[in-house]
Amino acid sequence: MKIQLKRIDSDYHFELTNERGHVAHIDSKAAVGGHDLAPSPMEYVLMGVAGCSSIDIISILKKQRQEITDYRAEIDGSRVKVGEATPFKEISVTVYLEGDISPAKAKKAAKLSFEKYCSVSKTLEPTATVVYKIVVNNEEVV
Repeated sequence: MKIQLKRIDSDYHFELTNERGHVAHIDSKAAVGGHDLAPSPMEYVLMGVAGCSSIDIISILKKQRQEITDYRAEIDGSRVKVGEATPFKEISVTVYLEGDISPAKAKKAAKLSFEKYCSVSKTLEPTATVVYKIVVNNEEVV
């Protein structure tokens, strides 16, 4: 896996391209000298957790012939000061599913994703705790 980065302006706006030619942009907030033209690197980390786990969960549920009519997730990261850096301490994910879905299967799919399959969550595991909850048809799965 390889990414190329190219500086766009004289500050912190960058263009990133992967090996397949997909392009993304990164910038920093205006408060730290950027122009706030794109997500920050740490926001992309949260997006990575969201995307990786969502692909897993949907894939698992599709294999189990669950009918997903809507899927969304909310991700919140709390950070802690460690020396000069502020890495994530905890990442909280809430997955909202709608459709003809067994709550038990949704819970198991999320568990498999976050605890076994999601490479992004597993990469963060040594330094950040990823917690999650599942809501199926507006009912939290316990």
